[in-house]
Amino acid sequence: MQPAFTETAPPVTGTDGRRRHRIDPDADLVRRARCGDTTAFDELVKKYTPKLYGLVYHMTSNHEDTNDILQDVFAKAYGALKKFRGKSTFYTWVYSIATNMTLNVLKKRNRRRTMSLNDVDLAIEKDKEFIEATSKSDPVREANISELQEKLNIAMQELSEAHRMVVTMFDIQGMPHAEISNILEVSEGTVRSRLFYAHQLLQASLEDFRK
Repeated sequence: MQPAFTETAPPVTGTDGRRRHRIDPDADLVRRARCGDTTAFDELVKKYTPKLYGLVYHMTSNHEDTNDILQDVFAKAYGALKKFRGKSTFYTWVYSIATNMTLNVLKKRNRRRTMSLNDVDLAIEKDKEFIEATSKSDPVREANISELQEKLNIAMQELSEAHRMVVTMFDIQGMPHAEISNILEVSEGTVRSRLFYAHQLLQASLEDFRK
């Protein structure tokens, strides 16, 4: 017997301080997929592959690793789908799977890889949010964009996995503190402190662009 599935995700706190329940926009697709409809699951894969690709690639800086991890992520999600009870949105759930699997791969790697210049250019061209997010800082505004793209990506790879993860989720993918907190299973205060520290490190790495 499958665990009961609910369409209502955990409540969120609004700007007025009131807690409201959210309806998972993927509830119908999830329900169909849980009943064996592979077409429904394919739609979920198609919907979330771009964002998950951005997360994994910015963490691994390797396209082959990213593709392999995403295949494993969706395979694991499909296998565990009948156990998914809707206590979070499907997106938060599959994002958590991707986060954990990516961190596991990085731990096994035991060393950081340096991104190739081609990968740097391709990543930035495909991820306009990254340019927009980082363009607010002084170094970005004053630098030659092509040189800055390379410098930013190298600086990102110099961060620890934990700090690179929150920068990717917040600055690149635009996720709110609360959602990052839920996915990483840490407090919002921890998310904010990691972001602050990561931003300080990135700014220090780009200090020469101020001159």
